Amino acid sequence: MNTIRTFIRFSRLHTVVGTTLSITALYLMALSFSDYTDWHVAIFCLTLLACLGANIYIVGLNQITDVEIDRVNKPWLPLASGAYSMRTAYWIIGISVLISLLVAAVLGRYLLLTVLLSLALGTAYSLPPLRLKRFHFWAAFCIIAVRGVIVNLLLFLHFHHTINAASNIPAVVWMLTASIFIYSIAIAWFKDVPDMEGDRRFQIRTLSLQLGARNVLRISNALLGLLFVFNIVVSLTSNLPLNKWLFASVHTLMLLALWIAASRLRLEEPASVRRYYLFIWILFFVEYAVFAASV
Repeated sequence: MNTIRTFIRFSRLHTVVGTTLSITALYLMALSFSDYTDWHVAIFCLTLLACLGANIYIVGLNQITDVEIDRVNKPWLPLASGAYSMRTAYWIIGISVLISLLVAAVLGRYLLLTVLLSLALGTAYSLPPLRLKRFHFWAAFCIIAVRGVIVNLLLFLHFHHTINAASNIPAVVWMLTASIFIYSIAIAWFKDVPDMEGDRRFQIRTLSLQLGARNVLRISNALLGLLFVFNIVVSLTSNLPLNKWLFASVHTLMLLALWIAASRLRLEEPASVRRYYLFIWILFFVEYAVFAASV
């Protein structure tokens, strides 16, 4: 059990859940445009395997290059705590990236392009000489590009092409992409708030250090709140193939939950900040779920 818990901490569970939900939602949305005569379960499972391999490589590489920072910000992570040696971490990310590339190469160009672009940006984010995480704009760009654009558009095309032999992107998928784009901005900005002490010490110029945690929180919450209002209005007034009342009702509840959670946040308490950051990820999970359930 300790081995499993350590590996889960290394793979950053919230990112694994996010990747799994995004792939599942895009798969179900692609199925909604088919006649369901074949569920293509093998394609789904192999796609998930390829993407999780890339996910583990990216978060693992970040930990390898951030050991000293994580000893301040996240001392419970396996490398920072000493639970994993550097050799073990290199083996894990090496096997993960190999599996990811091999599976993607077999399944087709859209999945391979998804994996290659994600790996390239994930590597540039963490690894010198670029180490883009040092600069708040480029750090956010990497996260937004992968989570907000590449995953949604290219993985949908991968499933849509495999299941329906089609290469178009329906309007509802563009709406999902725009929604996740906003979430990715909020996550990219707010993720550094709990890590300000270590980032300051190691001269990582995050937006939280430049603008202040409270301002980052206000901007991120405003973006998410506007997104929820936009999705409610569009779902009720457009002809998109959505379950309008389910979609609008869930987003109304999400807007209310955001307001309540923000009112309870205490920026001076690190535990409160970390809980709020995970709450944003929960909203991210729900967004994918409601799109998948509404089409």
